[in-house]
Amino acid sequence: MSAFAAPISEQIWDMKYRLKAPDGSARDQTVEDTWRRVARTLAEAEAEGERETWEARFYEALEGFRYLPAGRILSGAGTGRAVTLFNCFVMGTIPDSLEGIFEMLKEGALTMQQGGGIGFDFSTIRPKGAPVSGIGADASGPLSFMDVWDAMCRTIMSAGSRRGAMMATLACDHPDIEDFIEAKRDPGRLRMFNLSVLASDAFMEAIEADGPWDLQFDGRVYRTVEARDLWNRIMRATYDYAEPGVIFIDRVNRTNNLHYAETISATNPCGEQPLPPYGACLLGSINLAALVRDPFEDGARVDEGELADLVTTAVRMMDNVVDVSRFPLEAQRAEAQAKRRIGLGVTGLADALAMLGLTYGSDEAVAQTGRWMEAVQHAAYRASVALAREKGPFPLFDREEYLKGEVIAALPQDIRDGIAGHGIRNALLTSIAPTGTISLFAGNVSSGIEPVFAHSYTRKVLMPDGSRTEEEVVDNAVARYREKFGADAELPAHFVNAQTLTPMDHVRMQAEAQKHVDSSISKTINVPADISFDAFKDVYAQAYRTGCKGCTTYRPNDVTGSVMAVSEQAEKVEALPAGQAPNHPGDVVYIAEPLERPETLMGQTYKLKWPDSPHAIYVTMNDVIVGGRQRPFEIFINSKNMEHYAWTVALTRMISAVFRRGGDVSFVVEELKAVFDPRGGAWMKGRYVPSILAAIGGVIERHLIEIGFIEGEGMGLPSDPAAEALAVGEPRAAPSTCPACGSYNTTLREGCEVCLDCGHSKCG
Repeated sequence: MSAFAAPISEQIWDMKYRLKAPDGSARDQTVEDTWRRVARTLAEAEAEGERETWEARFYEALEGFRYLPAGRILSGAGTGRAVTLFNCFVMGTIPDSLEGIFEMLKEGALTMQQGGGIGFDFSTIRPKGAPVSGIGADASGPLSFMDVWDAMCRTIMSAGSRRGAMMATLACDHPDIEDFIEAKRDPGRLRMFNLSVLASDAFMEAIEADGPWDLQFDGRVYRTVEARDLWNRIMRATYDYAEPGVIFIDRVNRTNNLHYAETISATNPCGEQPLPPYGACLLGSINLAALVRDPFEDGARVDEGELADLVTTAVRMMDNVVDVSRFPLEAQRAEAQAKRRIGLGVTGLADALAMLGLTYGSDEAVAQTGRWMEAVQHAAYRASVALAREKGPFPLFDREEYLKGEVIAALPQDIRDGIAGHGIRNALLTSIAPTGTISLFAGNVSSGIEPVFAHSYTRKVLMPDGSRTEEEVVDNAVARYREKFGADAELPAHFVNAQTLTPMDHVRMQAEAQKHVDSSISKTINVPADISFDAFKDVYAQAYRTGCKGCTTYRPNDVTGSVMAVSEQAEKVEALPAGQAPNHPGDVVYIAEPLERPETLMGQTYKLKWPDSPHAIYVTMNDVIVGGRQRPFEIFINSKNMEHYAWTVALTRMISAVFRRGGDVSFVVEELKAVFDPRGGAWMKGRYVPSILAAIGGVIERHLIEIGFIEGEGMGLPSDPAAEALAVGEPRAAPSTCPACGSYNTTLREGCEVCLDCGHSKCG
């Protein structure tokens, strides 16, 4: 019998977590092999004579999807690959110098190359227009350098074929804060970043008092604004296009267990881990939905003894990750090992509530959430104290200062006595992360502490042979209810989803969970498009008043578009037979995974003679048949002119990678044709071509016309549809596509963009 509860779960495993050889053959034959690989690797951190015992314990925790390590661990542990098992990092403090800025850029690139998302605080860079001593010039400001980071991120595909994710923060009193707030009004700018404003307590108090607010840098006040006006600008921006988010940074630092050893000014890309410079984000989740006994019965419950045992094992597994993982930078390794912070959270909360007959957001559900989160927190701290007794506390443990922490002071006396007597192994222990992909892997349980997004939806899959399939993806609790009471059973009223809840339902659940989470929570508060601006602002005010450490909302809007349409009745369509072409010759074929290269491809080589070069350039275009339609698969650009060697190799690799991802790749033509050479272009066949790259774009366009991929000259897309930017006309929403499969079926969950067709998550 398969361990998977749904076809999508097995597909996610095969695409993302299953170990395969370089030739694509499977090394993990079953998901049990994956669990065994992870358990064995994490047990390597144990004493040699105890490894088999702990491997068995770790395997038991993984079995049945009860404990879900983050995707980096599932895909990377025991593979021998040069990848990190940590999800994300906050990078070092950016020096306010050109040399320092670009050194940080290099470190960010190296980190993403190994598969880690990154967070940066750009508040340390002097504002636009500030003098740069010694060269008689004015500074370009933090946003100009964020554009450089954004371009770097676009070119680096993280390990596991994942596009990099970044978080940028800026202090609420930085002189460029207004430009930062408005940056994403341009839908094509900074799209590789999530943005958040660092809102201090003083700023929130000034808003309440309707007082002035100084914008300053390095002790100099650049100008003074009205605090409430600045807050309204932040709120208007996120109302209009969902960013920036808000981080209540003083609360983050005040409640930090390591208040005596670090100051935090940034988070990982999805916000659940506020981290110091070089801090590392290690994540895992307890699947509450898998722990419910007698679901939908009067005695439905989560056995708290089982929960505590599972948390204890999970803490040990995560602590071992610190010792067995690779790190992109030595500074990241030193930071992780000095503090050994972990982020253990939960997923499947909404499904578990439904199985107990509770309505998400109700008083009863809020109370139950608090009890579960408290149980997880207390079990985690007790487990870490026991580990400290066995293996020693984290190196920067300071007994007197640690016990002064707000979180520690609220723990039961036995835990505080244990910390006083033996120390604690992990400085921080709990966090609630986005779990979009691993939740699909675990049978489509609800993500993190989010409500069920939709009881069911239609997942569109286009197979590599061009055939189309559609399947209904059903929420885990709904599927189990129908299995128990019949496929046609009407769902009880407590089966709510994100579309029917009020914003305050979300806030109450987040605030209650935050009471028992020592780091933070990644959560998106969905609000209706027609919510009034004043009601929208009140969501953030309530989040601050009720103890949240940050707030992220999503309102359908003209810049980012709408959340995908869902239907409780999945629509049915006929699949195209294999080999049959789509009805329209211009239909775009999106695939569930990158195209594999056949041994033989059809192709054509074009000779391009650039007037200023003594040697011709030869452009070879190879094509593949998908769904009965010829489409570009790869490109080779060759020349005897060695001056061209580096950029032709780079262009060959980048364009080929774009071709293999699927989708309408004709934007490559228009992007290249738009490149101009400041030294001047050339006249070719009676037409001025602005650069040699534009000439190559013309060759690609000619080929795409010849194979029928585009209808004629100038008929390619003006830009990558995923870039959300149009080359001409008024700014408007462009479809947001999945970088893994090209699907437009994406949505925002837990502050992170997720694909509902292939399960790709931007954040982890």
